Amino acid sequence: MTDFVVNNCRAVLPETVLENASVRVENGVIVEIRQGRSFDGGIDAKDAWLMPGFVDIHSDAIEKAVEPRPGARFPTEIAVRELDRQLAACGITTMFHSLSFADMEDGLRSNNAAAAIIEEIHDLAPSLRVDTLVHSRFEVTDLGAVPYLETLAAEGKIHLLSLMDHSPGQGQYRDVAAYKGYYGKVYNKSDEELDRILSRKAQARENGQSEAIAKLVGLCKRHEVALASHDDDTRQRIEWCVQEGVSISEFPTNLETALAARELGVKTCLGAPNIVRGGSQAKNMSARTAIESGCGDILCSDYLPLSILHAVFLLDLWGVRGLPEAASMASLAPAIATGIDTLTGSVEIGKRADLILVERRHGLPDILRTWSRGREIYASC
Repeated sequence: MTDFVVNNCRAVLPETVLENASVRVENGVIVEIRQGRSFDGGIDAKDAWLMPGFVDIHSDAIEKAVEPRPGARFPTEIAVRELDRQLAACGITTMFHSLSFADMEDGLRSNNAAAAIIEEIHDLAPSLRVDTLVHSRFEVTDLGAVPYLETLAAEGKIHLLSLMDHSPGQGQYRDVAAYKGYYGKVYNKSDEELDRILSRKAQARENGQSEAIAKLVGLCKRHEVALASHDDDTRQRIEWCVQEGVSISEFPTNLETALAARELGVKTCLGAPNIVRGGSQAKNMSARTAIESGCGDILCSDYLPLSILHAVFLLDLWGVRGLPEAASMASLAPAIATGIDTLTGSVEIGKRADLILVERRHGLPDILRTWSRGREIYASC
């Protein structure tokens, strides 16, 4: 059913919360929003918030769904469909599944594995509850990934491409010891294996990395694929983003870089787990500090889909952002950044009915219903 009405709700619009509101949906599209007068029949929201469904542009949850433990691979279709149900319960109505092309890391992040999963997601997407897109993450020292990414982008199977460099000495890993400490543990690599990986990274920087990046950036522009940069750590990096037409800075590692992004018009994407946990897992910039300083445009789940809802309401509870702005960070802002804002991302007439109904239970926000394109895909009541 894609025709319905929601009465007696608090409608979270882009700039305000409309009290005692009613919203009417026809053919999966919002066609009327009114205040003070209910429509006949319909759902009684009992003063719950009616909000836009979340647009999650960076989530590695798919990797854990397909491979919950190292070497324990699940069939992709089972993993994708089960994760799809979980996403609906978390209020995510548009998901950019993030797959990394980083052949040196092995496992799902190898080029063959990442490309195969993207192909399967593309085939499954029409039958899923949540609107499902793909975010390809390109480790720029892995030149072997370029042909895979070229093909997928040309075929319309990539909707966001991020450029990342996990080499030590910049970005997330301040030195070789920090890099080895993480990758040795996560990927069970010996010190000798890590040295070989670092040597290959150095060779790539000298033998065609710049040309490969330029090639992919040009391809994405031609095919209208949004571009992001990852773990930016200097103003110079943000200036490079502006020069190359990269419009999103994912997880800037320090406040100075986030401030530069704000000044130069590059949108910053922050992790919702950083807000909920009270800090960065990698000991980088606090997302709350960034937002309090006037930085931070987009919230994503990073690796934990359930975190977005709680981050949005915590920002409101703390007085850091009002609920309309906090909700827009997880819906309208990412939709704008990826070019889908005419379709989704806000409770507005003419937009798809990608909606969530939320109330507080035991002091925490709780999702009662989720709709995608006007179709109810989750209900807890």
